[in-house]
Amino acid sequence: MILQSLVRYYDRLASEGSIAPPGFKHVEIPFLIILNEAGRFRALQDTRAPSGKKLVARPFLVPAERGRSGPKGWQVANLLWDHLGYVLGEPKSEAEEHVEMARKQLAAFATQVGRLRERYPDDAEIRAVHLFLDASDFAAVRSDPLWSECKKIPGCKLTFRIDGRPGIVCDSENVKDWVAKTNASAPGDEDDEAGPGEREGVCLLTGVYGPLERLHPRTPIGANTNAKIVSFQKGMGFDSYGRSQSYNAPTGKRAAFAYTTALNKLLARGSRQKIAMGADTVVFWAERQHQLEDVFAELFGEPARGEPRQDYKSIVAMFRAPEIGATPLLDPDTRFFVLGLSPNVARISIRFWYTGSVKEMTSNIERHFEDLDVIKRPGEWRTLSLRSLLRSTAVLESDDGVPPNLAGGVVKAILAGTPYPRTLLSAAIRRCRADQSRRDSKTGRLLENVTYPRAALIKAVLARDHRFGTRFGTDCEKEVHVALDLENTNVGYRLGRLFAVLEKAQEEASPGINATIRDRFYGSASATPVAAFPHLMKLKNHHLAKLENRGRAVNLEKMVGEIVDGIREFPLHLTLADQGRFAVGYYHQRQALFAGSKKEQ
Repeated sequence: MILQSLVRYYDRLASEGSIAPPGFKHVEIPFLIILNEAGRFRALQDTRAPSGKKLVARPFLVPAERGRSGPKGWQVANLLWDHLGYVLGEPKSEAEEHVEMARKQLAAFATQVGRLRERYPDDAEIRAVHLFLDASDFAAVRSDPLWSECKKIPGCKLTFRIDGRPGIVCDSENVKDWVAKTNASAPGDEDDEAGPGEREGVCLLTGVYGPLERLHPRTPIGANTNAKIVSFQKGMGFDSYGRSQSYNAPTGKRAAFAYTTALNKLLARGSRQKIAMGADTVVFWAERQHQLEDVFAELFGEPARGEPRQDYKSIVAMFRAPEIGATPLLDPDTRFFVLGLSPNVARISIRFWYTGSVKEMTSNIERHFEDLDVIKRPGEWRTLSLRSLLRSTAVLESDDGVPPNLAGGVVKAILAGTPYPRTLLSAAIRRCRADQSRRDSKTGRLLENVTYPRAALIKAVLARDHRFGTRFGTDCEKEVHVALDLENTNVGYRLGRLFAVLEKAQEEASPGINATIRDRFYGSASATPVAAFPHLMKLKNHHLAKLENRGRAVNLEKMVGEIVDGIREFPLHLTLADQGRFAVGYYHQRQALFAGSKKEQ
């Protein structure tokens, strides 16, 4: 289903003329070798342009790379482009084995160009490249001022352009004709003498009988530049019924090219159809051109630097037109696909897969943001990105700390409108307790442990559990509100409120205090209240006695009394859900106290 949808997406893009044709791909090539028509070297051309703090190479449409690996991988050269070893015979180092390998790679590359010239002897551009390689005199290239820059790039890719002509040699119609007629994988896998003969069969993706792909093309993702979705290691127990490698999952050559090319386009640098979430990457597309493809990343991803974050309501409203009697911008019944991927050692792991109509998906997305809705401080964004939510559950709020399966479970719950993963609540609560003593590295100030993203996340989990619990007829607590709820009698929520007031009393009694009761008691108060609150209530009397403003002391005492009136006794422990309500109650009360202080000022 996943690969079939990617093949159809490729066909859609091909009909729009916005993707590489069969046998070609877009490759970032940092330097071009400029030749004259006689094949003499003129200069190196730097194609890189600044992108932030980095220089990014320009992508060119070139013949697709061919599968190569193992000790005989050097026999397979890409057509008219490749890295330094193939194009110029430049070794990785001065070691003898590297020098010999570069010599063989150059020979394979030159042989490939030689065959091309034999087929098209009148093509001046191909002839120039062949003459350059046949001369084997690259001293002029190595003396070019840009050579040192080229050498700095590991595996620097090169291709050719003829001086005075637009485009690169790969743009030649003769090159396109050659690729169309010889578009097949070449031998080059481990332990292959000459590679197995080409097999034919029925493609699992298209149902068409024809040549099958032995080695599927690569799909670079993250730091892994050699990853594949479909891959079987040879001679390691995956061979069966006389089939080895990717013949175990029969896929036609055209279908293998189509799905990998479509996926590579989604994962390409600068793509607006991917979202990074911890170690995972989410890509998305529609069966037909749809505006949701352009704004989906804005709903869940981080905005580009300098760009304002969009409010989810303004985005979702565009797709709710039929419900209010307006003319829809685009078909709400269009199918939409979301795929979660994670790089592995040699293969790509599928974290999740979701498909549904635009109407269903936007309705569930809107419900997700409504569940997240919680009062916030001035300056906080209303729309929380998925990445910021997941990072709030990780150590030091880093992407690397997000549990591997959590991101996929959360995305699937959002899009399908199902309960969030149970581990999401425990992860958020665990960070609330662990970060009670975390300080800002620059100012030394004690940081909030129940932050806006964590409070929103916990509130969303509780709200959705409440809704599904009611649906299935179970006894549920009162739903957690957006802001402070004075009528909520849940013991966890009330204890969280009480803890916030007791902390406020301490802060006002000792202005500028380095550590509050949160620093020492939040963990025990939220998990085993009976072990912490009796002592905290005694400390409260001491703090209130120190307040010079007796009116303020009376108000705080009344606030404590109003909260405690709803608590019969301090429980021995709180359930995980009530620990979540404790965190939300604490957060709500802190925001109410903060707003009250602003009004008094």
